Amino acid sequence: MTCKKRWRRALNAISFVKALLHVSNKALNIETPRLLRSFSYLAIDVEQDHVHSPRVKTFNFDSKLLGDMVRDKTLESLTQFGGVKELAAILETDLKRGIGDNKDDIDHRKRVFGVNMFTKPPSKGFLSFVLESFKDTTIIILLVCAVLSLGFGIKQHGWKEGWYDGGSIILAVILVILVSSVSNFNQSRQFQKLSAKSGNIGVEVVRGGRRQSVSIFEVVVGDIVCLKIGDQVPADGVFLEGHSLKVDESSMTGESEHVHVNGDTNPFLLSGTKISDGFAHMVVTSVGMNTAWGEMMGSIAREVNEETPLQVRLNKLTSAIGKVGLLVAALVLAVSMIRYFTGSTRDDFGNREFVGRKTNFDDVMNAVVGIIAAAVTIVVVAIPEGLPLAVTLTLAYSMKKMIRDNAMVRRISACETMGSATIICTDKTGTLTMNEMQVTEVWVGKREIEEGVYLAPGLVQLLKEGIGLNTTGSVYQPLQTSLAEISGSPTEKALLSWAVVDLGMDIDEVKQHCEIIHVETFNSEKKRSGILMREKRGSNRIDTHWKGAAEMILSMCSNYYDHTGKIMILDDEERVQIENIVTGMATKSLRCIAFAQKRSNGQVCGKLEETELTLLGILGLKDPCRPEVEAAVESCRNAGVKIKMITGDNVHTAKAIAAECGILDPSEGLDEEAVVEGFQFRNYSHEERMDKIDRIRVMARSSPFDKLLMVQCLKQKGHVVAVTGDGTNDAPALKEADIGLSMGIEGTEVAKESSDIVILDDNFSSVVTVIRWGRCVYTNIQKFIQFQLTVNVAALVINFVAAVSSGKVPLTAVQLLWVNLIMDTLGALALATEEPTNDLMKMPPVGRVKPLITRVMWRNLISQALYQVLVLLVLQFKGRSIFDVSEKVKNTLIFNAFVLCQVFNEFNARKLEKKNIFEGLGKNWLFIVIVGLTIALQLVMVEFLKEFANTERLTWEQWGVCVGIGALSWPIGLLVKYIPVVRNE
Repeated sequence: MTCKKRWRRALNAISFVKALLHVSNKALNIETPRLLRSFSYLAIDVEQDHVHSPRVKTFNFDSKLLGDMVRDKTLESLTQFGGVKELAAILETDLKRGIGDNKDDIDHRKRVFGVNMFTKPPSKGFLSFVLESFKDTTIIILLVCAVLSLGFGIKQHGWKEGWYDGGSIILAVILVILVSSVSNFNQSRQFQKLSAKSGNIGVEVVRGGRRQSVSIFEVVVGDIVCLKIGDQVPADGVFLEGHSLKVDESSMTGESEHVHVNGDTNPFLLSGTKISDGFAHMVVTSVGMNTAWGEMMGSIAREVNEETPLQVRLNKLTSAIGKVGLLVAALVLAVSMIRYFTGSTRDDFGNREFVGRKTNFDDVMNAVVGIIAAAVTIVVVAIPEGLPLAVTLTLAYSMKKMIRDNAMVRRISACETMGSATIICTDKTGTLTMNEMQVTEVWVGKREIEEGVYLAPGLVQLLKEGIGLNTTGSVYQPLQTSLAEISGSPTEKALLSWAVVDLGMDIDEVKQHCEIIHVETFNSEKKRSGILMREKRGSNRIDTHWKGAAEMILSMCSNYYDHTGKIMILDDEERVQIENIVTGMATKSLRCIAFAQKRSNGQVCGKLEETELTLLGILGLKDPCRPEVEAAVESCRNAGVKIKMITGDNVHTAKAIAAECGILDPSEGLDEEAVVEGFQFRNYSHEERMDKIDRIRVMARSSPFDKLLMVQCLKQKGHVVAVTGDGTNDAPALKEADIGLSMGIEGTEVAKESSDIVILDDNFSSVVTVIRWGRCVYTNIQKFIQFQLTVNVAALVINFVAAVSSGKVPLTAVQLLWVNLIMDTLGALALATEEPTNDLMKMPPVGRVKPLITRVMWRNLISQALYQVLVLLVLQFKGRSIFDVSEKVKNTLIFNAFVLCQVFNEFNARKLEKKNIFEGLGKNWLFIVIVGLTIALQLVMVEFLKEFANTERLTWEQWGVCVGIGALSWPIGLLVKYIPVVRNE
């Protein structure tokens, strides 16, 4: 390239001098004498290097034609453009270098052709959530009662005082609706943000001759995109070059059969489809809303309010409790009505409220409406509507925090399920290891090649061809003096780097002198890839090159090269020696990649030779274990979660890595069945598999089917299975598992699409973090259930007993709505934001069928509810005489003590079993703020909103009594935790 630029500059200089000579001769050769005029300037059109002459590109064609062409797959339209190469020229795309890498060019293309983003239908607004809240039946009944009470009150007492009862209920209902609507609206927006983040994937493009990764949203028309197995096609485009490309178009067409894409019969690639086999380069023709996928996505709003299994269980619990609440409310309504109309109830002055026809109609209606409102309010309090809200709040909070901990949740149900995981099936490369491959050992024949060891030039050339041509990676050399930029998978990068640095390979030179005739892409079953190539210069020789797992390639060889380039026969003795070399490398936890070659007899056929190959060499790649993996595996073991490693590497490498990570502990005396190979596992009978599967810890040389089979067997045994994976071949196992965890860096889009959670740093320790968060979600919801059911039981019993005995309920509609607000929203927010602790990883997994309300929770719940009911019933029947106060002050004492009991009990709910309920309180500032806010609002309700809340001001002594009653729940909670409880099986 440097040489060409120098020649071009020289040519420009010569052209410029010639032009000046021509102009000067023309000016001097004159027939008549006249004054010579000097030119002020002279414009000479000299060809410039296109890289250094940015200009505004003009695309003189209708971009809609390109969109229609790809969408309808019409070859005629492509022919009208002159074919793929002419189309690239029209789009001003260099077939090798791609588009320019300057921002102005990219921005210009975005302005002309649009950006690669989808315009989605508008999300639900705040008013939608408000209207949904108004649709609740109990809310509607309460509002009707409130309006009737307001009407009768104003008619009887006038505007000044008559609005208190009805107006208070209306305001309380509106407050509850607003708080729940704000909460639901915020969570909806949170889920939408996470959904948008999950759509931002990385895409490899060629720009300015460099292969680089950009966001899918930055892809523009004219870009050359590099596609490999598992990638999602980021935009509509046409096939430029590639091999064995198959595309899964089921997302667009619904057809499960994969489509062959090539440069002749079907060169069209649709946005949103997945690459199932092969690799290719494509030229982008349409982006964003101009693609077929964009049109489809524009009309679909992704549903983010998915109902999780736990929410389904909670809805059933809510329904059961609601039925009990309805029964109690119906009894209270019946008893209160009977007592009122039989004249058994009296007002604050001791007079009978109903005296037959003498009673004013407005008074009767006010009393009836009040009784109905009280009964309806009991239903509102009895139905624990906050349970589903608590789940939503907990999941939303956890998902936001998990992003910080390198885990992006794609399906919210996975958050809670992960806490129940009993087994993790993990892959090795990149998850347990660093995924930073480096060639550390090289063997040619039976000799290790170290620095200074001679290698025959012919052998070096064959290795260059085998590495440089049989690859999906690329090498970019910006300048002669700078380091080469190598891209591709970690394995490809390691091999290319070794070839460039140690063999002095120039990949452009290799590709220039060789022509690839046929490609067999890497196959996870065969664990190898191959090419058929022809040398362009001189001999026109035709060679087959294979690359893959050492034992697979070795089994195809009948000869081998020694370091001098001599071909040796690979007899049984020699084969055993080389196999021992491979085993020795594998026991050092090296991944062994072998290269083999065969010279063809000049005939070209579509299939590559697979027998009688000649072994070129074996490379050992080291991928060190992540430093934090051993501690993470130990943490899982303490938590009762078993780890099984499933890898495609050979059994010796798998054993070495498993021992290094702590999955295998040699000191324990390993069971012979702890390590198996894929072919052994699949050849077991079903009964044998089910018998041995719990003892298997490592499965080597596994196929995608083996991994899927293991997950299915583990689920049949009742395990909750989590699976990690990064490749397209992992997709079936990821889908089958209870929780699929894909890798965010090296994971393919197919794997991510099949998974529930994306591990953003590809690290096993992040998988353990997800387990901690999953357990935290489950525990937080249990805390809230215990807290809310305590309030439900206490409120129902107090109101029922009081209504049956005295005909009046001590807690009014407004007061009960306030308690409901504390329970549902503020309580859920306080308890849902508890962060995971290390203690969670010392408990056994929850499993599939463990009851939601455990015996420990029943113990805590019943003890607190019993205490509250006893104390408040004493206040109900003896409060006036004990404190020598009026009925209204007594009712205020009951209301205040009841609320403060819930405030103190909220601290008890923080720890279901631990005696120290204040542990970690300083870290949860939100809990402290919510408790402080609840107390402040309660003070305002009692002291300043007397008419609204139907309360009376209390003295300091009375406040002290209420606080003391509430604070007694702490020592009671502590004493109760000394009562032993047999755990649920």
